[in-house]
Amino acid sequence: MKIAIIGGGPAGLYAAILLKKQRPQAEITVYERNRADDTFGFGVVFSDATLDNFEKYDPPSYRRITEEFAYWDDIAVHFRGTVHRVGGNGFCGCSRRTLLLILQERARELGVTLLFETDIDDEARFADADLIVLADGINSRFRDKHIEHFQPQVDLRSNKFAWMGSTRPLDAFTFIFQETEWGPFIAHAYQYEAGRSTWIFETDAETFKRAGLEGLDEQQSADRMAKIFDWFLDGHPLLINRSMWRNFPMIRSQRWVKGNMVLLGDAKATAHFSIGSGTKLAMEDAIALADAMAQAPNVNAALQTYEHGRREEVEKTQHAADVSLVWFEHVDRFWDFDPVQFAFGVMTRAKAITYDNLTLRAPEFVREVDKAFAKQVRGKGFDVDLDKPVAPMFQPLKLREMEVANRAVVSPMCMYSAREGVPTDFHLVHYGSRAIGGAGLIFTEMTCVGRDARITPGCTGLWNDEQQAAWTRIVDFVHANSAAKICLQLGHAGRKGATKLMWEGMDRPLEEGGWDTISASPLPYFPDSQVPREMDRAAMDHVKAEFVAATLRGEACGFDMLEMHCAHGYLLASFISPLTNQRTDEYGGTLANRLRYPLEVFEAMRAAWPAHKPMSVRISATDWAAGGITGDDAVAVARAFGEAGVDLVDVSTGQTVRDAQPIYGRMFQTPFSDQVRNEARVATMCVGNITTADQVNTILAAGRADLVALGRPHLVDPSFTMRAAAWYGADVACPPQYLPGREQIFRNSVRDRQDFEDLKIKGKPKTRAELKAEATKPLAAE
Repeated sequence: MKIAIIGGGPAGLYAAILLKKQRPQAEITVYERNRADDTFGFGVVFSDATLDNFEKYDPPSYRRITEEFAYWDDIAVHFRGTVHRVGGNGFCGCSRRTLLLILQERARELGVTLLFETDIDDEARFADADLIVLADGINSRFRDKHIEHFQPQVDLRSNKFAWMGSTRPLDAFTFIFQETEWGPFIAHAYQYEAGRSTWIFETDAETFKRAGLEGLDEQQSADRMAKIFDWFLDGHPLLINRSMWRNFPMIRSQRWVKGNMVLLGDAKATAHFSIGSGTKLAMEDAIALADAMAQAPNVNAALQTYEHGRREEVEKTQHAADVSLVWFEHVDRFWDFDPVQFAFGVMTRAKAITYDNLTLRAPEFVREVDKAFAKQVRGKGFDVDLDKPVAPMFQPLKLREMEVANRAVVSPMCMYSAREGVPTDFHLVHYGSRAIGGAGLIFTEMTCVGRDARITPGCTGLWNDEQQAAWTRIVDFVHANSAAKICLQLGHAGRKGATKLMWEGMDRPLEEGGWDTISASPLPYFPDSQVPREMDRAAMDHVKAEFVAATLRGEACGFDMLEMHCAHGYLLASFISPLTNQRTDEYGGTLANRLRYPLEVFEAMRAAWPAHKPMSVRISATDWAAGGITGDDAVAVARAFGEAGVDLVDVSTGQTVRDAQPIYGRMFQTPFSDQVRNEARVATMCVGNITTADQVNTILAAGRADLVALGRPHLVDPSFTMRAAAWYGADVACPPQYLPGREQIFRNSVRDRQDFEDLKIKGKPKTRAELKAEATKPLAAE
């Protein structure tokens, strides 16, 4: 077999090593345009888990690499005169040049041919090769040459960054957030060998310009950064090596394989440096390719196996990197946070590290986080314990005169089980059991303001006395048997009305028994959906009156809070999104115009709702579709509702158009809540694939939302909040009939949690930093 590898970076060299080990008789040649000892950049960083992989796949190179590494466990966050250190992270750094030389030497030992200063620009040179590996880096000429086939998408990020080095020794992976007269600068720094550390400087485009960095050469830029961070560099110089300021390109390729050619490493996909994953991804690509080549019957099958098997892991890493880089791009959102909350946000920004995870690794740090959160709550007038505060999830919150005992919310979820809009015994049990289960706040499903406002024939409503009586029964039960507050969500289906029950065909039009639908514009949801009638002034006045009438009925029922549904492509949301609003009158065009009618309805509801009771609005913070609502639009929408008197923005996303392409994942909508809360300066509730109390605490402690709504977890476990309270040792109300069960779970949870934590600690392997420290520790005197 003949294999040509274009690119002598970590991806290409490691692929050569692993493939040669598999096929000792294969002719494998690596072609590199630079000299053997050329390298750009300074250090690379790996986690312990990545090193475990290296040890498994090639022990000789692993041993050489680990002999050269600098190890550390701590992450240190410097912010506004404070430093917070968090241990147990298991990182190690190595000189990029040293890494390349080790891999080169190992490749030669195995019989790989290495050709340096060899520029390859045409794959025709390798017509006789069985496999061509394209590992020619972030600016891959082969990816660009075959751009129509590989279809790379390049997202050039907004922040500027420059890669430098220093002689400053470091004993932790260090983040420094530095305020300057021009704006914030960030340093990502870590040691990679004795006397050498990597320094990546980052700032936003406006700060970059104001600081006069535009047009400076490498040395001038280094001098400017040295002056800004002189207090920490402590007289050590900054070193340069192609240290130009640039924008990070997030690259995703639709295809990785063309014939017998395959993209590897940065040539196919990049991940932001803030999670230290570039070289890791590259070398793990090589592992995946080698595994595929070992298992498949031929090269073509191997390349398909590689692409399909590896893509999910790469995309997961890229998603984490995306979330992380967005946090750094918008660090100004958090600049007025308490320093410990800020540090917690740094640690949990990419969602991989959580509240519970940090509690095991850095319990003192999490205790500081809890105290800082409790201090904020006390500042709002609550007499909470500051010495031994409960977890953020169980801290109270006040909206106007309504107080909720904890931050766990039962999300609004349509049950499609009403009869002509009347809630049934199913609804009484559904809402009542979840209130008894300990949640601080219960939201009703979208309750429709008129018969023709329903999504399906099974939707609840509030337009007649029978419905009002049924809802009153539910509200009375919740108040009599729990400490939960209950919020009425009112909405109108608009163009998504007259459809089947969810389990019969979600959003599919009724085949019989339907009703006329209305919307901002006459656009059907599906091609075969009913074409809605465009609302005129008379229709707008009629619907607004329906919302007001339902609001008054909601007050008569005794609801504690009211929400206007303005999301998911329903009637009011259809005015806001440009994808569903094509009007040419004063209710179409600009965002301000598109908001005009929803604000009219909200203001009429607010006037009818008691002043001491809070109101919220549910919005879709993005349509997940080109040309639709974006996160920045959501901030403007939230501000407009805030000025109109909203107390809470319920931040959801999507469901506006049928061809939307949401990016799912854990807590996938939380970044939008984060943006709205910390830019619009309004209280928010987040929702969306939030499944654990750990995630709830992580979101709240990081300042990404004020309330957290969970849907599916509450469907299968009405006592979700009670169980979480037992786990975290927090008090939660319980009806007397259920007290024996509460007492038992609280007793058992103390032991269960201790057993769990002991098992976690015992089962966690020691980091290489810990092992190295033990190995170098002097023996105790006898």
